[in-house]
Amino acid sequence: MKVERVLLKDYTTLGVGGPAELWTVETREELKRATEAPYRVLGNGSNLLVLDEGVPERVIRLAGEFQTYDLKGWVGAGTLLPLLVQEAARAGLSGLEGLLGIPAQVGGAVKMNAGTRFGEMADALEAVEVFHDGAFHVYRPEELGFGYRKSHLPPGGIVTRVRLKLKERPKEEILRRMAEVDRARKGQPKRKSAGCAFKNPPGQSAGRLIDERGLKGLRVGDAMISWEHGNFIVNLGQARAKDVLELVRRVQEELPLELEWEVWP
Repeated sequence: MKVERVLLKDYTTLGVGGPAELWTVETREELKRATEAPYRVLGNGSNLLVLDEGVPERVIRLAGEFQTYDLKGWVGAGTLLPLLVQEAARAGLSGLEGLLGIPAQVGGAVKMNAGTRFGEMADALEAVEVFHDGAFHVYRPEELGFGYRKSHLPPGGIVTRVRLKLKERPKEEILRRMAEVDRARKGQPKRKSAGCAFKNPPGQSAGRLIDERGLKGLRVGDAMISWEHGNFIVNLGQARAKDVLELVRRVQEELPLELEWEVWP
């Protein structure tokens, strides 16, 4: 187990965030020790806005045994989802294609039920192991209240591993599906971002609404609504959380959109 003081901007895909004490745990016993004081859990740092003052709690990252995986067995929650999507395709196993391009670890993808219009994380789950109240518990997906970009994990619960619901398919069929998903995300920006900023209202596209309102290119400091896709806020270099929040506020003054990101603290 490694404990260090860090700036969380170096651990988030948006490149924003203040100081915290980072606990990198590699075993189940280390996880038990790390959760003996108030904590938060950091995955790959996407879908997250950390405020400039940082967080007072321990920040836990899963490594070691939590990054091992068996596509036909248990998959550690610290495993990168893009890696699994590619590995499953190579193995001729279908079920993850709709998650192509989501820059998350498995645990974070489960917690927020990450997805695209082609599928959600919950669709690919057979079982989920969650650590809470000092013990490891296994749940069926239907017990965790999955919905659009949300789940209902037990309070303080940490996803530690999952079993995936994959089916054997011809590799050519899987690759065609992945190509379709990839084409749909071509307009996404290449600059630092936390992923889609706002939830899509029922039957509508948040990005399209922002575009129609003429908000693309709106900027506060180095935080800007992307020209490529209206539902992305990008960091042009030195953006701070206060800039991002002000940009969010200005969008929400114009449109009744709900923020999709988690905000710390």
